[in-house]
Amino acid sequence: MTGKFLFGLVASAAIGIVLTGTPTSANENIEASISAVEPRVIAWREDIHEHPELGNREVRTAGVVEAHLRSLGMDTIRTQVAHTGVVAVLIGGKPGPVVALRADMDGLPVTEQVDIPFASKVRTQYKGAEVGVMHACGHDAHTAILMGAAEVLASHREDLAGTVLFIFQPAEEGVPAGENGGAKMMLEEGVFADPRPDVVFGLHTSPMEHGTLRVRKQAAMAGSDRLKIVVTGEQTHGAMPELGVDAISASAQIITALQTMVARQMGAASAPSVVSIGKIEGGVRGNIITGRVDMLGTIRHLNPDMHEDLLRRIRHTAETVAESVGAKAEVSFRTYAPVVFNQPTLVDQMLPTLRRAALDGKVITDGPPAMGAEDFAYFAREVPGMYFHLGANKPGVPFGEAAPNHSPFYYVDNGALLTGVKAMVNLTLDYMALNPAADDAGAE
Repeated sequence: MTGKFLFGLVASAAIGIVLTGTPTSANENIEASISAVEPRVIAWREDIHEHPELGNREVRTAGVVEAHLRSLGMDTIRTQVAHTGVVAVLIGGKPGPVVALRADMDGLPVTEQVDIPFASKVRTQYKGAEVGVMHACGHDAHTAILMGAAEVLASHREDLAGTVLFIFQPAEEGVPAGENGGAKMMLEEGVFADPRPDVVFGLHTSPMEHGTLRVRKQAAMAGSDRLKIVVTGEQTHGAMPELGVDAISASAQIITALQTMVARQMGAASAPSVVSIGKIEGGVRGNIITGRVDMLGTIRHLNPDMHEDLLRRIRHTAETVAESVGAKAEVSFRTYAPVVFNQPTLVDQMLPTLRRAALDGKVITDGPPAMGAEDFAYFAREVPGMYFHLGANKPGVPFGEAAPNHSPFYYVDNGALLTGVKAMVNLTLDYMALNPAADDAGAE
């Protein structure tokens, strides 16, 4: 991680720089602009929610985003980045740092069951089957929030002491088989090349209490790998298992051994990890012992230094357990994303901003990291980054009583969107104020 942060200013002046270090009228104008954009943010969110698109297929969504950014007079706009991504640059009226703001745009192959007027009825083909499509992870809200933040910041362009890079990313949830995409591909196509940001911010809706923000230093979300194990035995009659090698029995033993390996070989404190098998496919009928089983799963880890050792142990466990019963296991991995790392000094610097944006100032900074993964991690490996969560439950619904992300019942309350806009706008303005250009900082 790179970057120097004036975090010593936080204790004495982090709030004052924005609230009292600039004219009161300027602050009032920003707040007025944020409030004024709320109806449009809600309208964008509902429209995008009603018309979700899967990863690398966000053509309509990208068009809505592009049209809005062009209406704001952005200095540059790039489209079709990593297939359907949209990137825009807004150059402020004063010199200063480059702040990148990121939102993801893709939906999921989930059939919506939420009773709202703008519920998705979209159907499409996914892996050879017809499926429903839903914004079951809140990316519709992320996109609308960043569109709103872009409008507010563009309307105050002359007062901006720096440059803003708006990143609307496709395929955060993963790409179709045989394709590339997501944050990694955007970086490969130069999203951070010109201008190169000094910092990157991103948010994600969560079934937390309405308007609450949550941020964690260092490892905020897990790194993730896709796991495939092909177990090969020897097919035989179900009445005569001794004449073959039961691939299903071998796969069952592998699953048990993997859980034991995680619990007994990986340190619970130094290398917290999760290995889950989510799909098993093998066999054709009850009286035939199959000779092949395909297993698909996911691996999550929070300690990058232990990542390679975890993969090695998974491979060794699967291969040796299969060998012990006369079968063979072929193990393969595909990395989705590394650990989401929040730069500690950056979090310290921006905490006052989050508290000012959160409803009733409620910001959660403790608790365990999330074992979910996010390819925002690739952006935060290039420059210092901060990724935080926005509580989007209905008012009065506490955490634990709402449907989780990826559920067909996942719900984002429109009233939480304004908190997201406030956070993104004020993180941009405060970071610029706390990290001025060299001349403004008094350097020779």
